[in-house]
Amino acid sequence: MANLILLAIVGLIALWVVSTYNALVKNRNLVKEGWSGIETQLKRRANLIPNLVETVKGYAAHEKTTLEEVTAMRSRAMGSESVAERSVAEGALTQALGRLFAVAEAYPDLKANENFQSLQKDLSEIEDQIQMARRYYNATVRDNNVKVESFPSNLVAKQFKFEIADYFEIEDDGDRAVPEVKF
Repeated sequence: MANLILLAIVGLIALWVVSTYNALVKNRNLVKEGWSGIETQLKRRANLIPNLVETVKGYAAHEKTTLEEVTAMRSRAMGSESVAERSVAEGALTQALGRLFAVAEAYPDLKANENFQSLQKDLSEIEDQIQMARRYYNATVRDNNVKVESFPSNLVAKQFKFEIADYFEIEDDGDRAVPEVKF
């Protein structure tokens, strides 16, 4: 009888370990999926930027520094490896885009340009999508991190080398401002 009870306890522990492991795998995959969503939207924004820069360049050729800065920030963001690096780079890109739109305000012909208006509208929509993707990603990171760090699931997480994930956050409060897009 004691052997049967011991076997039942071992079976329950094994069942719990398998269940916890599977939950950790699910959370890790949701984090990967969430990051993929952010990368997709950031890529869409990065692809839009050269068109935006070229459109502004035609009207504001003497604003070379601002145009070069946007291009440089885009390249830096695209080359970022980690979530933390990407967060910083994307924040800098957002600031540079804000300065680009400030330059555009000085050129009424540019603001009235149909192509420029279309690009602004597309960028605004992409910024909204980035925000939604970031919220989803950060929610999956939160769920993953709670599971990895909470007792007793942290025992399984340590055993199988599950790690906490980095949030996609903006460090500088000035970077939190979304570029103002006017139509």
